[in-house]
Amino acid sequence: MKKKYIAIGMGALLAIIAPGLVQAEMTAVDDATLAGISGQGGIYLSGDISINELGGPVEDSYFGSCEELAKKCGARFAYQLKENGGWMVLDEIRGNFAFEGLTLRVRSINSGFGGDGEVFDGDVLELGLPDVIRFHDVRFKIAGSSMARPSDPGFRQTDIISAEMQGNVIMEGNLLVFPAGTP
Repeated sequence: MKKKYIAIGMGALLAIIAPGLVQAEMTAVDDATLAGISGQGGIYLSGDISINELGGPVEDSYFGSCEELAKKCGARFAYQLKENGGWMVLDEIRGNFAFEGLTLRVRSINSGFGGDGEVFDGDVLELGLPDVIRFHDVRFKIAGSSMARPSDPGFRQTDIISAEMQGNVIMEGNLLVFPAGTP
C-alpha cells in the first residue's frame, strides 16, 4: 500500500513540475508551408446580449419610459419590403439572450440540394445555429407600419403579433444566406 501512495505522489509531483519544463516559441511560417496545412475555417461565437433592458434614451409623449405601460419601450428594426411600399417592423425589442457555439463560415454549394432545389454553383454564408439559446424576459412585436419611424409625419402602425420569451430554445441545423446580384 505504501508503494502505491509513493507512485501517486511522484505522478502528482511530475504533473506540477513538468509544465515549467516545457517551452514553446512562435515562429513565422512562409506561404508554401502554410498552403500544406489544412484546418477548419470559420468563426465560433458565444455571447450574452442585452437589448434595452432598462429602456432606451428617447422619452417623449410617444415613447415614455419602460415603467409606463401605455408607452412604447425598446429598440425598433424596420425594413421596407419594396420600393415605395409599406414597412415591416420588429418593435419594442427588449430583454436578454445568451448563446454559445454560433458558427460563421463560407460554404461552397455546387449541387441542386439533393434534388430539392435549383442547381446553384457558388459560395454562401453559413450560420451554424447554436445548440441552445437562453432567453430572459425577451419581448418584441411584429408589426406593419406606414413609416420607418414613429416620429415621421403620417405614421400609422398595426401590431400583428406580440411575443414574450423565457427559458431555453434548442436550435439545430444551419442557416444559409445566398448572395443576390453582382458584387
